[in-house]
Amino acid sequence: MIADIERELEAFIRSSQFPCVSAKSALQKGQLTTYRARSLDSAWNDVEVQDRLMQFAWSYKEQPALFTSFAVIFEGPRNLDEKQFERLLWQRIQSLTEKDGWRGQRPDPRVSADPDDPHFSLSFGGEAFFVVGLHPGASRQARRFAFPAMIFNPHDQFETLRAANQYEKLRGAILDRDIKLSGSLNPMLACHGSISEARQYSGRAVSEEWSCPYHREREATEAVDPLAAAKKKT
Repeated sequence: MIADIERELEAFIRSSQFPCVSAKSALQKGQLTTYRARSLDSAWNDVEVQDRLMQFAWSYKEQPALFTSFAVIFEGPRNLDEKQFERLLWQRIQSLTEKDGWRGQRPDPRVSADPDDPHFSLSFGGEAFFVVGLHPGASRQARRFAFPAMIFNPHDQFETLRAANQYEKLRGAILDRDIKLSGSLNPMLACHGSISEARQYSGRAVSEEWSCPYHREREATEAVDPLAAAKKKT
């Protein structure tokens, strides 16, 4: 079952119609890490997902690479509409965030932890992430995958591309491919810093009045490097 789900995601990304060229690059370079979880509506795997995500974040800090992503693929539910998927996606994100804080991880200081802030991003292991939600009931074809999934992309990659004057070219290529696939521009797409990216995570088109069901408490403890801690144990 695990291998089957992973192969389905790989086939989905490799499809000539899939618009995200950065995801294609991550897969081609062997830099797409995947984890299978039981169900999007259950906290059963949240502890391990947060642990894997934290380790992924610290590994990225040690050796940043374009392009790299961490994908969590859920076995179900596979009959969710967009509002149901959005609600469950934020439940999982909230749970993962709370566990990140319990483990002494502080938000990435380069971004805001306030979902209403235009500079908002999620943080795990002290590294900022942009999340792309996929599920069978997505209205946008680019988000319509056979299983519910969350793709975590290090935000630092986008800043690296901006610094190299490559970001706009990459973004333009993705937008062009998405328009050809769906026949229209995704109304939720926006550049970081212009409006909160939280509105984009689920893939559902939301109104200006939409309120993000998420918060992150300020952690008082020092950030912990899980890789260094693991080395001390050995």
